[in-house]
Amino acid sequence: MNRRLIRPNLAEIRDNREKEHRDSDKRKMHPPYDTHAENYYYLKQMNKKTKMAVVFLDGQVIEGFIEWYDRHCFKLNRDDAPNLLVYKASIRYLYKTEDIKEEAEAKKKSR
Repeated sequence: MNRRLIRPNLAEIRDNREKEHRDSDKRKMHPPYDTHAENYYYLKQMNKKTKMAVVFLDGQVIEGFIEWYDRHCFKLNRDDAPNLLVYKASIRYLYKTEDIKEEAEAKKKSR
């Protein structure tokens, strides 16, 4: 009985690999642009009615709690002053006023 050696066609294998590579490039997804971390933070502070301090670009600071927000602004409710619609573009940073009070108390205790 004669045995016949079967050789694979290397050109076909190479073409199949190139085709798979091209198809996988099409399926690759770009990483998400928005992580929704900001939305999560605002929702958390709104639900807890956390007292927040808003520092504006000019250095002015106001305090209140966030009632609602959207892509460009949020509504800040204040106790003894009118409520404000604050544009996010005009904010330098936000912080919880409770955190500052806790830090000050901790410094007093350590002295």
